[in-house]
Amino acid sequence: MSDVTTWDAQDSVDFATLLEASFDIEQPERGDILTGTVLAMDNQGLIVDVGLKRDAVVPRSDLERLGDDFHCAVGDEIPVMVIRPEDSEGNLVVSVAQARQIEDWTKAEEALANETIFEGIITEANRGGLIVPFGNLRGFVPASHVLDLPRGLDEGERKNHMADLIGRKISVKVIEVNRKRRRLVLSQREAQSGRRAQRKEALLEELKEGEVRRGIVSGLRDFGAFVDLGGADGLIHISELAWHRVRHPRELLSVGDEVEVYVLRLDAEGKRIGLSLKRLQPNPWALVDEMYHVGQLVEGEVSRVTQFGAFVSLEPGIEALLHTSQMADPAPADPSELIREGDKLLMRVISIESHRQRLGLSLKEVTEEEKAEWRARQQGEVAAETGETAESTTDAQEEVEQAETADA
Repeated sequence: MSDVTTWDAQDSVDFATLLEASFDIEQPERGDILTGTVLAMDNQGLIVDVGLKRDAVVPRSDLERLGDDFHCAVGDEIPVMVIRPEDSEGNLVVSVAQARQIEDWTKAEEALANETIFEGIITEANRGGLIVPFGNLRGFVPASHVLDLPRGLDEGERKNHMADLIGRKISVKVIEVNRKRRRLVLSQREAQSGRRAQRKEALLEELKEGEVRRGIVSGLRDFGAFVDLGGADGLIHISELAWHRVRHPRELLSVGDEVEVYVLRLDAEGKRIGLSLKRLQPNPWALVDEMYHVGQLVEGEVSRVTQFGAFVSLEPGIEALLHTSQMADPAPADPSELIREGDKLLMRVISIESHRQRLGLSLKEVTEEEKAEWRARQQGEVAAETGETAESTTDAQEEVEQAETADA
């Protein structure tokens, strides 16, 4: 009798110890991430040891969500997320797919913080944008962040254009992560911008001031031309396009032109690359002293009129100054009353400072006889050109008449 009593008492102590120990084990809650070891695999799913007094079950449907990318074997360690702490049969139900998504959300947040650019495959498309998988997550690229999307498309055309992109590989950048709303937004446009920024940083380290590079004209603006040097743009300011004055870069360049450029300035802090075209051309001011002298009569064309005078284009690509005080006596209050842009004038050189790139002209220092001779010479040239044109027209008419006679 005493032996039975002693045995029952011992059982009670062991049960109490086990019960107390079970309370010491923190019970899992929905959403917890656990690491487990695969114990078994069958058509129903997986049995996983997660270090508790009971094993966890991964349903077959969860594995099917992972597709062909998921592979594991008995003994492998895998992360799982608790879906139900206990089902109707007392099983701990976990998910491999959702655990992987949690990892992917963390990776997406890191990619957002680090401004990482990665490549993905477009798997779906609609009129609103593109779907690019990010691990086990569905990343969305809004249409406004898709490169080279034609403008002015109607809804059907836009949808068709998007559908044609399915299967293509694109570079994208994470621009928004919202776990609660399960929202992951990507951008192809930002990725390109980021890559160009990275390429520009690399170019700034690689380039040296004074060297010559080849590039493609990528854009024209009122203030200058952009040249792609291989993934990053440098700027040719309008003042560096030519030694003569240029009103707009389109006078000299077109988008797509291949050009040689001189690396003028590098600004690593401001991420700017300054280029020049004119530094690769002979400086016309070096020839001024040979071509011109004070007192010489010259012919030039007014390139612009200002309040203090006018700039006149002379050969070979020089802009000289005709000050208002040298236009007439008395000096005009408004130079545009006397001359206009595009006027051809006969003037006298009154000063040369080639080292300062200055050449002064005078209109009032030209005598009336010199003006009369210049006008007569111009009229003679015009008459000669007109005569040549009339003669060539007559010859052409005669050829036509002869041909018609031959045909008859």
